[in-house]
Amino acid sequence: MKLVDILAPGAVSVDLAATSKKEALEELCGLLAKADKLPDAPAMVRTLLEREALGSTGIGQGVAIPHGKAPAIKAQAAALGISKRGVDFDALDGEPVHILFLLVAPPDAAGNHLKALAKVSRLLKDKFFRQALKDSKSPDEILKIIREEDEY
Repeated sequence: MKLVDILAPGAVSVDLAATSKKEALEELCGLLAKADKLPDAPAMVRTLLEREALGSTGIGQGVAIPHGKAPAIKAQAAALGISKRGVDFDALDGEPVHILFLLVAPPDAAGNHLKALAKVSRLLKDKFFRQALKDSKSPDEILKIIREEDEY
């Protein structure tokens, strides 16, 4: 599985405006909706917030990997947002989140969804990869970085 195959090119932001968890989810879902990967952004935000109520997907080290499934979604998709200011995401370490990697999938995509979560998690554990994403100046630069890492 290659992340660039599910990361919609129009769903990458190098400067999220959001400062709260809800705003960040709305912004990322909005990007996916604009990229025609998400038919009902508000419904997906509600699904994601329900998932967040079970435990934060802010995994620490400035990273959050919000994820969810919904029947309206036709194929697995991802959005990536970089926040220069940081988002209050109730992360496990209490720190603000700067990298948000959103994964959405149809209900029957459990295997691929877990593979994508594992790959994103593995990549984002690398501090050099995280820093490269945070230093990126454009969505194209982010996609290039991910494409290079996808090879391994």
